[in-house]
Amino acid sequence: MEHVIESVLLAGGGTAGHVNPLLAVADEIMATSPGASVTVLGTREGLEADLVPARGYPLAIVPRVPMPRRPTLDWLRLPGRLRAAVRAAGAAIDESGAQVVVGFGGYVSTPAYLAARRRGVPVVIHEQNTRAGLANRLGARWARSVAVTFPATELRGAQVTGLPLRREIASLVAERARSAAGSRAQAAQALGLDADRPVVLVTGGSLGAQRLNETFAALAPELVAAGVQVLHLTGKGKDTPVRAVVAALPAEHQVDYQVREYLSEMHLGYAVADLVVCRAGAGTVCELAALGLPAVYVPLPVGNGEQRLNAAPVTGAGGGILVSDADFTPAWARSTVLPLLADAAALQAMGSAARGAGVTDAAAKVVALINDAADAAGTAAADEAGTR
Repeated sequence: MEHVIESVLLAGGGTAGHVNPLLAVADEIMATSPGASVTVLGTREGLEADLVPARGYPLAIVPRVPMPRRPTLDWLRLPGRLRAAVRAAGAAIDESGAQVVVGFGGYVSTPAYLAARRRGVPVVIHEQNTRAGLANRLGARWARSVAVTFPATELRGAQVTGLPLRREIASLVAERARSAAGSRAQAAQALGLDADRPVVLVTGGSLGAQRLNETFAALAPELVAAGVQVLHLTGKGKDTPVRAVVAALPAEHQVDYQVREYLSEMHLGYAVADLVVCRAGAGTVCELAALGLPAVYVPLPVGNGEQRLNAAPVTGAGGGILVSDADFTPAWARSTVLPLLADAAALQAMGSAARGAGVTDAAAKVVALINDAADAAGTAAADEAGTR
């Protein structure tokens, strides 16, 4: 007998990388099990504090327990803080009657995993990044199922599901399948661009990327002279130097180079883009692949090299170009990006390869694992009751 999902606790927060796939899974649960109760475990400080209630899901608060990076007094405070967080997570499990706890990593997930283990509640994990974080490495030791975005992610018992797509991107995938030209025309009109001319979207994320900003600003006169339109998202507080370059362009070309700090409706930028130039965060890579958008990926040059690994499956399939931050110069862009924007056939082939490497049903795959966990827990409970 299959046991219907009645209640699930989703744990994750802090960054969009955790919150977006969490909300995608929550929406999929409600779409497939309308009577289910979905509670989200999060903090008061993270993005989830705004995004989760706005989506209509109850948010249970757990104290934020960061892991100290170096020996300080915080190490002495850690056990007490963790105990308080585990108590709060346990209370959320008990009050919601959660059959399954689903974690997406981050500070919130560790206490959720520990509280679930103490109660014998099955755990399902989703890891977004190629290199798993501490919380998911811990939880994977006893989790019933572990879902990962990338094949190279090393976690015990990992199953590759891809990244659950946020609602706006999933909708755009469906729209482009019905009429890519139609969604492009609508987005172009909304953004003040010409749908009949090539568009390159440049984005370094909410914080921007200095290298991308400098390289494209230097190339601005050549891009607009070639008939290319640019939608350049500089990041907060980083638009002034790029605007100065655009202001020096001939008046008739200034409208072709749009400069914005950010674009809240990012799906519109994706809908109109022929080529995207960007960093290689896991969310960006997976969204562009699912949409079949060709891209030039310029991985963040700091950290553990994770962004290069994120882009490797797509670029290896021919769905994009990978270039190091140091090599992404005006000369490189002049010799590579400009010819590519003039080659519609090459862009189309690259987009098809990206689509072939993309995953559009990751949320459904993760929910299937949650269903399996709920079913197994229900069967075990029924068997235990039958032996009494």
